[in-house]
This record gives sequence, C-alpha cells and structure tokens, in this order.
Amino acid sequence: MPRPDVVLIGGGPGQQDQMADGPLDEWLRAADRTSDWTTSVCTGSLILAGAGLLVNRRATTHSSALDHLARLGAKPSTQRVVIDGHYATAAGVSAGIDMALTLAGRIAGDEAAQTVQLIVEYAPEPPYQAGSVDSAPESIVANATRRLAGRFPATESGAR
Repeated sequence: MPRPDVVLIGGGPGQQDQMADGPLDEWLRAADRTSDWTTSVCTGSLILAGAGLLVNRRATTHSSALDHLARLGAKPSTQRVVIDGHYATAAGVSAGIDMALTLAGRIAGDEAAQTVQLIVEYAPEPPYQAGSVDSAPESIVANATRRLAGRFPATESGAR
C-alpha cells in the first residue's frame, strides 16, 4: 500500500528483527510522507524511531523500553497515549485501545469514538492495581524486569 491514511506498527518481541534499516524502514519513511496518522503500540514505537520518524518528538512505548526510545532520538513520555503532530504512540498493549479511541475521536468525532467504546464494552476494571511500575508492588516490578531482561538489543546513540 503506497499511500495509507493510517499506519499502525505493533510491538512485541518481533520488533528486534525490524530495528536495522531495511525495506520496512524505507516503506515507513515513504508512507509517513502522505499518511494522516503514523502510529504505534508498545515497542512498535522503537521501529518508528529507528526509521528516524520520531526524532525530537514526544512518544511513548512499553515502560521497559523508554530508555531505548530516547537513544533513538525521541523524547520519551510515560503517558499511555502521546500525540505529537500526526504521530500517535501508545504505551503497553492495553494502551493501544486508548489510542484507537483517541484517534477515532479525532478522525470521526467524539460521538463516533464513544459509540465504538460502547460497542466493544471498553470499561476497564482491572482486578489488580499492578498495571504500571508506579502502582505495582516492588516484587512484581522485579519479576517483570527479570522476565523482560535481554529483550532489547543495544542501540546506537541517536536515530538513523
């Protein structure tokens, strides 16, 4: 697709394979020139930043990858959703729903976004208060840190 209206890059462990400059980065840079929105969820923002699209822009990602986002030239934010120009980034996976509703509101209006929210019955009531490093018990943060160790390769200072 040469001229998408919205580009969405997902994250997850596979993002490492997309961090080197290559065909995906070339396509992202070309698509970004005409897209209305270039977006990412979770560590997908590392791919956008690696392609040079988030240099000096506010962005977010999974909390465990914020320092990597900074090394790629972005200005990391701990917000769940960050809008900077036509870039929208969401933190961890669940923040992707927040970003989708935010974009729906900007694209189609608040009533349309609220209708979608009702249709998908998005009314979060998490069973635990462990959804961020600020609210999770120290032992849970330590467990998550151990499980995520080594997930992100060393990155060069600055974006390509």
